[in-house]
Amino acid sequence: MQFAVWAPDAEQVTLRVEDESRPMTRDPERPGWWAARAEARDGTRYGFAVDGGPVLPDPRSRRQPDGPDGLSAVVDHDRHAWSDDWAGRGLPGAVLYELHVGTYTPEGTLDAAAARLGHLADLGVTHVELMPVCPFPGRWGWGYEGVSLWAVHEPYGGPEALKRFVDAAHARGLGVVLDVVHNHFGPSGNHLPAFGPYLTDTHHTPWGAAVNLDAPGSDEVRAYLLGSALAWLRDYRIDGLRLDAVHALCDERALTFLEELSAAVDSLAAQTGRPLFLVAESDLNDPRVVTPRPEHGLGVDAQWNDDFHHALHTVLTGEAQGYYADFARAPLAALAKTLTGGYFHDGTYSSFRGRHHGRPVDRTHTSAHRFLGYAQTHDQVGNRAQGDRLPATLPPGLLACAAAIVLTAPFTPMLFMGEEWGAGTPWQFFTDHTDPELAEAVRQGRRREFAAHGWAAEDIPDPQDHATRDRSCLDWSEPDRAPHARLLDWYRTLIALRQSRPDLLAPDLAAVKVVFDEERRLLSVRRGDVRLAVNLGGAPAEIPVGPGPLRVLAAWDEAGQPDGGGTVTVPAASCVLLAE
Repeated sequence: MQFAVWAPDAEQVTLRVEDESRPMTRDPERPGWWAARAEARDGTRYGFAVDGGPVLPDPRSRRQPDGPDGLSAVVDHDRHAWSDDWAGRGLPGAVLYELHVGTYTPEGTLDAAAARLGHLADLGVTHVELMPVCPFPGRWGWGYEGVSLWAVHEPYGGPEALKRFVDAAHARGLGVVLDVVHNHFGPSGNHLPAFGPYLTDTHHTPWGAAVNLDAPGSDEVRAYLLGSALAWLRDYRIDGLRLDAVHALCDERALTFLEELSAAVDSLAAQTGRPLFLVAESDLNDPRVVTPRPEHGLGVDAQWNDDFHHALHTVLTGEAQGYYADFARAPLAALAKTLTGGYFHDGTYSSFRGRHHGRPVDRTHTSAHRFLGYAQTHDQVGNRAQGDRLPATLPPGLLACAAAIVLTAPFTPMLFMGEEWGAGTPWQFFTDHTDPELAEAVRQGRRREFAAHGWAAEDIPDPQDHATRDRSCLDWSEPDRAPHARLLDWYRTLIALRQSRPDLLAPDLAAVKVVFDEERRLLSVRRGDVRLAVNLGGAPAEIPVGPGPLRVLAAWDEAGQPDGGGTVTVPAASCVLLAE
């Protein structure tokens, strides 16, 4: 077997295979690369030593059986017998479901999560979006501090478990999206700097030195990230990638990394005959991110739309701190603006940033499915002081209204695990750092962050306490009992209506019509022949829905029949969906 590693500044590199060491030689055709041959098979342990240093794992390791600091293991991807010839499932018309493997079930493994896929198929979602699965120190964590970008966290089950999960999802007609992190590497277990300039001081990020996308040596670093991304799509048959915080990719090259990644994914899709897609988390409010490359955009297929979330959150909760401030001044107006224009900040002043932010979306040209809409995500729940979900403060009626707004909006909807039944469990920030100093720094940093907002230190869950992770696991007894069962049935109804009504799948932002009453907390949304009437107030109200013979498609509470004059009576904290 041929082993190779990029170490451009090394004087010598040694390959360690099991108990045998042998020198590597420079590859004359690949500057900076070293190569050697050795007998190996699936599971063989190996590593590299640079200039007499310790034996370190392969930067392109496909498996880390003993964690990020252990030796790598050979993975023969051809050994897996895929059970289904999956044709793929694209993004238009999708309903995504964000899932964290470590807390979706008490077991916290991919196999245990796969056993619960029947719930998602019955719910009606089309894609499961897994939070990052790359290895990180310890057993539990969110996954955003991964260090081996080609491998699968061993406590989750390793590479074979991910293949089994994808196989099981595809067998149920569910696509799989994987969250990947290219903007930083984890602070512990990251051995990449020992091999080459994977990081650069040219730029700085919230995590320190930036990933090297444009400084000397960046060609190989970009190839490292591109190869990792394509490996998930090719070797694991993943259908799409969610790209974490692309606004933190420091890249001043004319051909940006995102464009290069988009082109590579499109090429792989053509080779495999499967639709493959990219979804960015972007704080830029720049429609060029989701504009196709031939139209001088970056070519990403879609992006998370936090503006829609922030507007909806302020409508539901009345919160006005931090980045919610601009939306809370007139929350229904803010929500209406996002429903019809995509962004709220489209060149407007952002008080949170202290400057103007964003640029307008071309509503007549940009498909609405390129924006993901949601009421809750891992970020928006887990980054709260106590990880409290919306059900902690909202009654079931307002949760039902939130579901109706998200699932009838023009955007691609996304749910956060447990949202569909109003999960009573929190989702808190938890870690399992093996470095005591790092563990204490994270613990104290979390407390300082929220002390600035008036929280007492003892009220902030300790990220390193395993009980914090345990509290964050879903309670699978909830969906079968009140009040959760009713909300779950509501989500199923709304998703089924979305999939069966062409007007709810229409991608035309300019065709969305919204009427609202800020003072009375009333909202009416029209999408073709389908109308949504939402009463967020405390008393029954007549809501304008437009003239025409209308019938009720679904209602959270019993609503009055449309009067034919363009209004419908909706009970307090309730909503109704109608169609001609």
